[in-house]
Amino acid sequence: MGLYPEIEPYDRGMLDVGDGNRVYWETSGNPHGKPALVLHGGPGSRTSPNLRRYFDPAAYRIVLLDQRGAGRSTPRASDHATDMGVNTTAHLMADLERLRAHLGIERWLVWGVSWGSVLGLRYAQTHPGVVSELVLTGVATGSNQEVALLTRGLGRIFPEAHERFLAGLPADERDGNLAAAYNRLLESPDPEVRERAARAWTDWETATIPAPPGSVARFRDPEFRMGFARTVTHYWGNDHFLGEDNDEGVVLRDAHLLTGIPGTLVQGSLDFGNLLGIVWRLHHAWPGSELTIVDEAGHDAGAVGDDVLVAATDRYARGGDR
Repeated sequence: MGLYPEIEPYDRGMLDVGDGNRVYWETSGNPHGKPALVLHGGPGSRTSPNLRRYFDPAAYRIVLLDQRGAGRSTPRASDHATDMGVNTTAHLMADLERLRAHLGIERWLVWGVSWGSVLGLRYAQTHPGVVSELVLTGVATGSNQEVALLTRGLGRIFPEAHERFLAGLPADERDGNLAAAYNRLLESPDPEVRERAARAWTDWETATIPAPPGSVARFRDPEFRMGFARTVTHYWGNDHFLGEDNDEGVVLRDAHLLTGIPGTLVQGSLDFGNLLGIVWRLHHAWPGSELTIVDEAGHDAGAVGDDVLVAATDRYARGGDR
């Protein structure tokens, strides 16, 4: 099956969402088609033209955006002067609602990858009336257990890389929340401290989450590296701004709120998030969801996963019939 051919946006803009922030958005495909919102990963990554290709451009009005501080949105998280206090999960969901109203959309399918799946799930739980379907891959729920696994637990699998990761922190910061400890370095007034911390953080991510070459290459860009590391540690070090009872997972706890929203979950069998059984637990707690596990694939479910994702959006464009 494969992805749809490359297309270009027919409209784009910068939306003023308050707090001095302007969010980049674009629309492509059919202006009168079924609306679909695409949420990129990170937090702190950026959208990609390739994400348009998961949708039939004749059937969908495809909406992409760069979340606060990321990509073409301003001000950028890479700028030390940018106030991260107004970059939280609640702020991002409010931005989505402003964008939906700006575009005159009543309901839309929400497609999310990695952090985008966390944001998409929480958005659907808090705004169920505006989400028609969810299509999620590289699924996560933003629990503190997941953060602990990805920052500390994987040290047993990648001991050499984890030793270097810990070495980037002061000795008295290595026993607590490692994401929060790195975030404190990334908020340092000293630019050299910030740069070393950003490189150490992204080196650890590169070592533990195999990704396509283009994805790894982005970390060579100092501005992207800084904005990404600052944003992801800001979220991971603060319970993903989902509440203090997020150890087990607020999103998983509230899975019942997704009842009535059809969902497709696509996960690589070798995605380290599976070590906690998160996607399996989410699927079984969410009536109306379907789960596809792609053998021998990681966080990126690869070509097989792409086929499943495209088949899902094709089916939802037809009204959900199989």
